[in-house]
Amino acid sequence: MRLIVNGEAESLDVATLTELLSRLDYEGDWLATAVNGELVHREERAIFALTEGDRIEILSPMQGG
Repeated sequence: MRLIVNGEAESLDVATLTELLSRLDYEGDWLATAVNGELVHREERAIFALTEGDRIEILSPMQGG
């Protein structure tokens, strides 16, 4: 399936947002995720079905000053 992840085109065989995060080696409860501009809460990721052409943003907090 073709997806846009953080602005980059990806072709991945995943069905849910949780599978995508795992495939891309994102871990931790501190991530923020959005699909097509809509926030997807951590509790919903395992059941959130992705579809062809979805735009996914994965954000993580940065440290520093």
